[in-house]
Amino acid sequence: MQLDVESLRAFITVLNLGGMTAAADELGISQSAVSWKIKRLEERVGRDLLMRDGRRLSPSRDGRELLDYAQTIVATHDAAVTRLSATGLEGTVKLGSTEEASALCTGAVCGRFSRIHPNVDLDFHVDRSSRLASMIAANQLDVAVLQLRTHDVRARDTVLWHDTLMWVSSPDWTYDEGTVPLITFGEDGFYRPIAEAALRDADIPHRVAFSGPSTASVLSAVSAGTGVALLSSRSVAGDVIQWPRGNTVEHGQPVVNVARAARGAASEVAAELLADIRAELGEVPAEAA
Repeated sequence: MQLDVESLRAFITVLNLGGMTAAADELGISQSAVSWKIKRLEERVGRDLLMRDGRRLSPSRDGRELLDYAQTIVATHDAAVTRLSATGLEGTVKLGSTEEASALCTGAVCGRFSRIHPNVDLDFHVDRSSRLASMIAANQLDVAVLQLRTHDVRARDTVLWHDTLMWVSSPDWTYDEGTVPLITFGEDGFYRPIAEAALRDADIPHRVAFSGPSTASVLSAVSAGTGVALLSSRSVAGDVIQWPRGNTVEHGQPVVNVARAARGAASEVAAELLADIRAELGEVPAEAA
């Protein structure tokens, strides 16, 4: 079992402030990112750590036992980082990430990396997986965090986490029959071909009703009743529900998020960044994907 520091930090902050929203504001990340970190921590320890106490979240019995350890671990980690923050590492590194991964975790990794290595110029590029894959192949990026279908994972990729896909709709507009308006990220978006193929296989007629540039815009369109969307369950937030009709629609193979390095020998700076991403987000050998 490995407990990552940032999940423990989120756990402590949620308990100190009594809720996910306040913790997200304190940590400077999204509420869905806080929820994901807590869920990830509970999955790793195999126990429920929080319970609802009125409007506040409080620790379960196991959560109270973990809290003391968590505070010690985070405090020791922060002290070590402060002591060692002035590294001699210098150079430039170019990192690419999807918008979803950036909102959940890679943005925080970049922030800590820049603080620990103040003499490194970190160029952080957010784009769609298809574009990032082309950029890493052309050596325009040193490292990229990509979302892939499992059969597209390469031997040298580091699998970071698996995604569960979810169909979502507005609670007031569930499109239980007839042609389904589909909300996507555009023609070159990751989810659109998966969603369209799934709807065709289920013999459900559909049309693309909205194409948004970000998860927030897609969720806003879903919440407004514009249509339904297929998204990573970790990105689902706000006033949306699991699309009832989606229970009859298969959406193909599971997807994974991987860290991919450019071909050739990595620079010392790129190797350090890749190691940080692996350590923070959890490494699974690509052969096990």
